[in-house]
Amino acid sequence: MSNGSEFLWCEEYRPKKIDDCILPDELKSTFKQVVSTGEIPNMLLSGTSGLGKTTVAKALCHELNLDYILINSSEDSGIDVLRNRIRQFASSISLDGQYKVVILDEADYLNPQSTQPALRAFIEEFSKNCRFIFTCNFRNKIIEPLQSRCAVIEFNTTKKHLAGLAAKFHSRLKNILDEKGVTYDERLLAEFIMLHAPDWRRVINEAQRYSTGGELSAAGLVGMSSQQIDGLVGFLKEKNFKSMRGWVASNPDIDSSTLFRKLYDGAYDFLEPMAIPQLVLILADYQHKAAFVADKELNIVACLTEIMGSLKFK
Repeated sequence: MSNGSEFLWCEEYRPKKIDDCILPDELKSTFKQVVSTGEIPNMLLSGTSGLGKTTVAKALCHELNLDYILINSSEDSGIDVLRNRIRQFASSISLDGQYKVVILDEADYLNPQSTQPALRAFIEEFSKNCRFIFTCNFRNKIIEPLQSRCAVIEFNTTKKHLAGLAAKFHSRLKNILDEKGVTYDERLLAEFIMLHAPDWRRVINEAQRYSTGGELSAAGLVGMSSQQIDGLVGFLKEKNFKSMRGWVASNPDIDSSTLFRKLYDGAYDFLEPMAIPQLVLILADYQHKAAFVADKELNIVACLTEIMGSLKFK
């Protein structure tokens, strides 16, 4: 059996054609139209993690046989680095005479006071032989002059689309597991998908993580039980910071977005009604910060500390 140690499955099985991407029909039609015309406009692809923004950007370049460079803006965000890399790539003409493409992944990490305004100038300077595709989780972090120079495309997966997309991804993941020689239970596989959908990248990563022994393990489905949440809420009510911090430390695999959603869904059970709007603002604030912080545990503890200190419990 191949244990996938040489590759991340999400990279090894990344689609190279728009037809193979797991997308809502309307969104897929938009990108298929781009392929049919052969002309990629400057684009801003916006949406939460794992929906396929980077995959689509690469697939467009593959299908149209275009030279491209991918820059991860969360790692290479300095203006000098970007200026040198982009200028060196974009100023030369492709061997086949076609235009080139610069993919700036996670562009919302770029400084809105320095780097983003400079990119606006790059788009204009290299407009004859280069296109730019930006991806971001938070569109509001991209300055308006950049947005106005791009076709803005939102990657939104509604409940109406989710069942159909999950079914398609179920087939995709079965093929991956079969090719890797991993055995699995059909029901367990469906639960894996629905636990993390529509973050398809995370579904694949978790499936790889919990199949190293040659069988997809149910350990990957361990989540937060109602008893766990009740225990945490008890610590918050008691303003017991030490126990709350210990709870977070003892649950290192819990995703912050899942925790915040559990607190949001159960708010009427443990908070006074007048406190719920403030809870929503707190959770939204820390959910946004979670995309950027280096220490996820610290961010969760900070959020729970604010809830504990500022809200009125029943």
